[in-house]
Amino acid sequence: MDKKISFTQAELERLFPGLRIERPRREDLDAAQAHLDNLTKPRGSLGRLEELARRLYAMRRGELPLSVSPALMLTVAGDHGVAAQGVSPFPQAVTRQMVMNFLHGGAAVNVLCRCGGLDLRVVDAGCAGGPFTPHPMLLDRRLGDGTADMSRGPAMSRETCLNGLRRGVDLAAEAAGRGYRCLGTGEMGIANSTAGTALYCALLGLDPDALTGPGAGSDPAMVRHKAGIVREALRVNASLLASGDPVDILAAVGGFEIAVMSGIMLGAAAQRLPVLVDGFICSAAYAAALAICPALADYAVLSHASAEPGHSPALSRLAHDGAAPDGGGEPLLHLGMRLGEGTGGALAYHLLRGAAAIYNDMATFDAAGVTATEADRTA
Repeated sequence: MDKKISFTQAELERLFPGLRIERPRREDLDAAQAHLDNLTKPRGSLGRLEELARRLYAMRRGELPLSVSPALMLTVAGDHGVAAQGVSPFPQAVTRQMVMNFLHGGAAVNVLCRCGGLDLRVVDAGCAGGPFTPHPMLLDRRLGDGTADMSRGPAMSRETCLNGLRRGVDLAAEAAGRGYRCLGTGEMGIANSTAGTALYCALLGLDPDALTGPGAGSDPAMVRHKAGIVREALRVNASLLASGDPVDILAAVGGFEIAVMSGIMLGAAAQRLPVLVDGFICSAAYAAALAICPALADYAVLSHASAEPGHSPALSRLAHDGAAPDGGGEPLLHLGMRLGEGTGGALAYHLLRGAAAIYNDMATFDAAGVTATEADRTA
């Protein structure tokens, strides 16, 4: 897209009452770097852990000790009308079945959150089949019974999209109020890689043929079909997409879970909390949220590089467009994963804990009685 709307702070607060995202202060980043440079190691030798520690310090404006515990993973589920176009090898009913698997503790994200020490909640943003039976892990933030088919018109109305964003912002505020110091986002929704692809294409001007991948395991013929459906969604929604308004774009080709995740990310940044962005689909939600408020980049941690072929070019375009924070524009992990659910974020959380620990607990040269020349420190 050539034309993009940039919301002013006043416009943001009209859309999302009370939402204010402030960039970290340069003096905090510099103070954190000075401390890291005085720890008992050659300068910069802990690589991206130092980048994370510096960013965490600046997010919290120098509040010590650095802490990202407790942490909460919010896995958001929703269904997509475009599933009727045969873009996934799995039936739409799998979304609901996987939500039940999350609630019973049997999915990969459950295992990795338990392993990493994150709490997990499942957010129903709008699964087909109506509300679930109440469950302690389940948060009902339903926007409907799945989106409309985006290949025939907008996936949702602008007002529904705004409601999803606001519900996500509120979820982040509620989590901060309960004492959480780090949030993660994950997703579940059959056909949501189709919506994610369309969203990247609409926001970043990328080509569906280059970006469309297998998602939940499509064969090459289905991938070609899926790319054609994405192209059709872009065509039928062209007038909305041409506005350059990221909310209109998200409403046209996004999903209920994608809108809620975008809101969670914005809300986390407003609370000055780091937010772990999972893979391909979560990053599409991030791209939409970033278009709404570019300052989000300073609070987002890109967890892992998805094996979906479109993830790398999409992130490269975001970085090219200036969406990379202080040293943090690259995913932390490259593990060949493409499951979703928040699994990459749950793994990346270990690195955030490590970054906070080195800042808090390593000795300085003076405290340790270690003599080091400037040459030694920079070796």
